Amino acid sequence: MVQFLDLLKVNQPHADELRKAFERVLNSGWYILGNEVKNFENEFAHYCGVQHCIGVANGLDALTLIFRAYKELGLMTDGDEVLVASNAYIASILAISANNLVPVLIEPNIDTYNIDPLLIEEKITLKTKAILPVHLYGQLCDMAAINTIAQKHGLKVVEDCAQSHGAQLNSKKCGNLGDAAGFSFYPTKNLGTLGDAGAVTTNDSKLAETIRALLNYGSHVKYQNVYKGVNSRLDELQAAFLSVKLKYLDEETGIRRKIATYYLNEIKNPEIILPEVTSEESHVWHLFVIRCKNRDNLQAFLQKHGIQTVVHYPIPPHKQLAYREWNKVCYPVSEKIHNEVLSLPLIELFDHLTVQNLISRLKAYKYKQ
Repeated sequence: MVQFLDLLKVNQPHADELRKAFERVLNSGWYILGNEVKNFENEFAHYCGVQHCIGVANGLDALTLIFRAYKELGLMTDGDEVLVASNAYIASILAISANNLVPVLIEPNIDTYNIDPLLIEEKITLKTKAILPVHLYGQLCDMAAINTIAQKHGLKVVEDCAQSHGAQLNSKKCGNLGDAAGFSFYPTKNLGTLGDAGAVTTNDSKLAETIRALLNYGSHVKYQNVYKGVNSRLDELQAAFLSVKLKYLDEETGIRRKIATYYLNEIKNPEIILPEVTSEESHVWHLFVIRCKNRDNLQAFLQKHGIQTVVHYPIPPHKQLAYREWNKVCYPVSEKIHNEVLSLPLIELFDHLTVQNLISRLKAYKYKQ
């Protein structure tokens, strides 16, 4: 069986360094907000080209704390609106509603799967305060167009970089393409740790200072609480692991791009729609996502031939019970995407023969009723 993603295999090349990092943290006797967190924050800020990186407990918290900080700074208030793609993973939308802000869903471009800039302005109202571009599957949104709209209307741009670590626009990395950005370091991410972790990046010093307090019970100084904060701290161990893996991120992105390019050149089947790439540097291939009208049939066919695939994501946010107020609303482009997408194995496929086998199966596939 070709696994969709074997995390043991992904982390095995770094095993010795990860063990040393563990020993270093264990022997330090300091496990929360110490030197490991500071070191990783500095390294990742430098990598993204920003002034500030603030480690948090997970990717959802990263986005949630950004909006919470904007509220504490008086830049947003309950009932304000944030524009976001209707096909985003639900975490992006949860971060908005968790702050008593209103998510306004916008259909994606059918070719790139990212928010369609041509549909943004018609959704802007006096209550709109921000745009949340989600760099889905590892490809950057059209940030030039989005930033132009945001500047015209005085809106904040908060990037969701959970799937796009290292993606670039004109050699400028994501996390530095808006006012602030949230990252996830969940184990399956391109830069994934061995547990849950996340980070905020920004060049806004006031925002960074506010988030640092909010994530630590609302406190800058121990036992002095400025805000009604939360506990969302990046722990020392995960920070140490991330420092190890960050060194190899660009190299591993290169492997993803090599396999993705091979897929794009070799998969030829009229029943399969390949992803559209805007530029090589703007896509880091967190996922290689194809579309097929008979997606479930194709998935069963590949499973039968020993190839594991995954659907990201089977149910769109507006059809989830968590947002039952939207259940009767129709977002046809999103629904088409969610009904047709299928993610192929990518980083697992170091073996050229395995890749060839997968491609031969995809070429041979034909829907049979």
